[in-house]
Amino acid sequence: MSSPEGKRLEEELSYPILIAERVRLAIEETDSFKLECSEVWKQVERLLQMLRTVVRFTATSPLYERPVRRVTADTAKNLERALTLVRKCKRRSILHRVVTIVSAAEFRKVLSYLDASVGDMKWLLSILDGEGGVNLALPPIASNDPILSWVWSFIASIQMGQLNDKIEAANELASLAQDNDRYQKIIVEEQGVPPLLKLLKEAASPAAQIAAATCLCHLANDLERVRVIVNEVGVPAVVQVLAESPIRVQTLASNLVARMARHDPVAQEDFARENAIRPLVTLLSMDTTVDEQLGNNGRQSIHSIFQINKELGKKTDYMSGNSSRQFANSYSNSYHYTEGSSRGGNYRKERENVDPVVKLQLKISCAEALWMLAAGSVSNSRKITETKGMLCLAKIIEKEQGELQQNCLMTIMEITAAAESNADLRRAAFKTNSPPAKAVVEQLLRIIKEVDSPSMQIPAIKSIGSLARTFPARETRVIEPLVAQLSNRDMNVADEAAIALTKFACPDNFLYIEHSKKIIEFDAVPAVMKLLRNNDVNQMYHGLTLLCYLALHAGSSESLEQARVLLALEGADKTILPQHIRDLVSKAIVHLNLYHAGRNSQPLSYMP
Repeated sequence: MSSPEGKRLEEELSYPILIAERVRLAIEETDSFKLECSEVWKQVERLLQMLRTVVRFTATSPLYERPVRRVTADTAKNLERALTLVRKCKRRSILHRVVTIVSAAEFRKVLSYLDASVGDMKWLLSILDGEGGVNLALPPIASNDPILSWVWSFIASIQMGQLNDKIEAANELASLAQDNDRYQKIIVEEQGVPPLLKLLKEAASPAAQIAAATCLCHLANDLERVRVIVNEVGVPAVVQVLAESPIRVQTLASNLVARMARHDPVAQEDFARENAIRPLVTLLSMDTTVDEQLGNNGRQSIHSIFQINKELGKKTDYMSGNSSRQFANSYSNSYHYTEGSSRGGNYRKERENVDPVVKLQLKISCAEALWMLAAGSVSNSRKITETKGMLCLAKIIEKEQGELQQNCLMTIMEITAAAESNADLRRAAFKTNSPPAKAVVEQLLRIIKEVDSPSMQIPAIKSIGSLARTFPARETRVIEPLVAQLSNRDMNVADEAAIALTKFACPDNFLYIEHSKKIIEFDAVPAVMKLLRNNDVNQMYHGLTLLCYLALHAGSSESLEQARVLLALEGADKTILPQHIRDLVSKAIVHLNLYHAGRNSQPLSYMP
C-alpha cells in the first residue's frame, strides 16, 4: 500500500493517523474481547503519538523521506489490520456474532504486527532526531535485509546530522559501496546521491568533501548510477570542487570525472560544457619545468607552462580574475583544517610542503580524467587542444614514467583518433608547423623507437596512424619506425604497425602513392610477408590489406617481385576471405600482372 513518491509526505502521514483515530472509535463500540481491545488501543495510541511526532519533524526541517515513507506505509497496513479486527467485536445481532467468530489468536497476531510497527517508529524517530549520530540498530521492517536499515541510517545522518556525523556516515556508506554492486544499487535507489553531493560542497571541511567524493566514486561505476548523479546536477558540483579545493579533494574529484565520463556519454559532454577540461589541464601542468627543450634533437621547445596557465586562467568563472599561477598556489595536500578558516591562506601555506606522492597522484587522476573526456569525443578533444593541453601532455610523456606517462599517452591517442575522424580538428590542431603537434609527434616517435613496452608502443603507433593524413611526403621519419615495428616480437605491436602503415598507403590518404613507395623503400615487404603466416586471422588480414595497397600503388617495385608477392596474393585469393579483402586481393593481382610475368611454380601459401 505504499504511496507514490510524488505524494506529499504530510498527506502520507495523515492516513495512518486517520486509521488510528478510527480504531479508537471502533473500540468504544465493542462489547466483546474488551481486554484484548484495550491492549490493541495501548499500542495504537503509542503509534498515534509517534506519528504526530514525525509530523512535527516535517514542519521544522527537511527530512530524509525514504524510511519515513516505508515505515509509515507499513504502519498503516498494520493499523488497518487492527481496525478490521476491532470492528468484528462491535455490538451486533446474535446471528452476526455467531457467524463472525473472533479468536484470541487473531489478537495475538495483530498485537505482534503493532509491536513491530512500534519498533519501526522508535527507530525512525531515533534517526530523525539525529543527535545520537549513526544508529545501527535493526528495526523490524529491515529484519530480512539489515543493510537497508544501515543505508537509511547513514543517509539520514549525511542529510540531517552534525558535520562530524555526516563525515562518519559518508565513510561508512563508502565502505559499504566498495566492491559490492548490490549495496551500490541500494544506496542510489534510497536516494543517497543528493545528500552526498551536498556534502561534497562543504568547502569549509575538506574531510567532508573527501568522504563524499570517495563514496560517489564507488557509486559511479555503472551507466544507470552515473546518470542519477548527472540528473541530480552533480556535474557542476564536481567541477566546482575540482577548481576550488585542496589537492586530496581535487584528486578524488578528478577520479570522479574519469569514472563518470567513462560510463556515461551524457556526463562526458556535461563536464565539457561545465568547463572541466581547463582546471584539469591546469592541475596537470602544475610544477612542470618551463622553457626546456623537448627531445634530444633540440628541434622543438615546449612553450612556458606559465604561459599556458596564464591563458587557462583568463576569464574563467572559478578564478575570479586571478592568474592561473595564483590559482595553482591555492592548492594543498592536507585536509586537516580548522573548520571555517580561510581556505585560500591555508592552501597557499601548505602548498610548498606538499608530499610529491600526493602531487603525482593528482596528476595521474587528472590525466585519466582527460583521457576519459577525450575518448570518442571530437568536441572534448578539440577543447583539450584549445587549452594548449597537448604541450603539457607531450612534456609529461617526455619526462615522466609509469601510470602518469601512460594516461597522458592514452589521452593523446584519443585526441588523434578524434582528429582522424574530423577534418576540421585535424587541420586546426595538427598543422605541419604547429608547435604542439610537433611536440606530440616527437614524443610518439620516441616511444615507438626507444620504449620496449607494448602497452606504450601500441597507443603511440595508433596515434601516428591516426595522423597519417597530416604528414607531408617529405616527412618520411614517421614511416621508418613503423616499418621497423612490423618485425616486433610482440605480434600485437607488429599488427598495429601494419594498421598504421595501411592508413599511409590507402587511397583515403592524398599522398598514398608517395607513402607506399617509401614504405617499400624501408624494406617493409619481407616483414609484411611474415605477418601473413601468423595464426591470428585478424592480424593476417591487416598484413594482407597493407600488402595489397603496396602492390596497387607501387606495383613496379623490384622488392615486390623479389618477395614473390604475386604468388602470395594468388594463394590468398584461393582461401576464404571477407568480401572486401577478396576484392582488394583481386585488384592487386591484376595490377601486379601488369609488371611481373606469370610463374609456373605453385602459388605460395600465406597460411602456416
